[in-house]
Amino acid sequence: MFKTLPWHTKIVLALLAFLPFYFALAALGTKFGVFGWQTGLLSLTLGGGVILLGIVALAALVSLILAVRAKPRSNGLMAAAIIGLLAPAAAFLMFLSVGAKGSENPIHDIATDTANPPALSAATMAERDAEGANPLSDYQTPLGQLPLYAERAPDELKVKSHAQIITDRTDRPAPLPLGGATKAEGVAAVAAAMGAMGLSDIRTNLDAGMVEGVSESFWFGFKDDVVARVGDAQVDFRSVSRVGISDLGANTARIAELRTRTEALLGTASRGTPTAP
Repeated sequence: MFKTLPWHTKIVLALLAFLPFYFALAALGTKFGVFGWQTGLLSLTLGGGVILLGIVALAALVSLILAVRAKPRSNGLMAAAIIGLLAPAAAFLMFLSVGAKGSENPIHDIATDTANPPALSAATMAERDAEGANPLSDYQTPLGQLPLYAERAPDELKVKSHAQIITDRTDRPAPLPLGGATKAEGVAAVAAAMGAMGLSDIRTNLDAGMVEGVSESFWFGFKDDVVARVGDAQVDFRSVSRVGISDLGANTARIAELRTRTEALLGTASRGTPTAP
């Protein structure tokens, strides 16, 4: 049946079939280290991907015009061309949505304690350094004075620090009171919650009251370091991305989920200490 289709419809269908393969290659190639994230995300997805979507839309428009002018008209050919226009349009809308999320989430390091955010262990810092990850930013320094943001942040944000940006969030994550739970129960609960969320490389230090884990995105394999500091009265959380400028809200959402899961586990503390993974 494909052989009987006109050439312009064949081109549109071939391009539509190639689109998911192309974007999957860009994402999974990044995840498995075939190329760096700058190539996979910036060059292939946001650069070449936009060009490819434009080519698909142009080919679909030409195909639609030819299908409308054909005698007799074929609803099937026009439908293929319309799908060829809708697919790039949907992708462009998704890109615009991502851009909006980036503007709403200008930083990639979120903590419940902005005066003294939980510190990452030496082992985690060594892993970040080995991967060329972003340096950790001082929470009290305005973005305009931080090299990572100096040329990228809009002027209205350059005068604000991480602490101010986090404090201004309507969905700012809060520390978790331990209530009647012990420090050991808190550490175990956080570790169990991280395991339930699928975090890897979970490490605990009962003496320091620290729990760490790594979250990795499915497609690009972007890694975020997550740490919880369990004190005598409360648990503070921090989630910080290794690469990129904006986290698109992922770190805030992760802390909220981790807090909720930990709180639920601590609710059973009176019936026994939660088991760490």
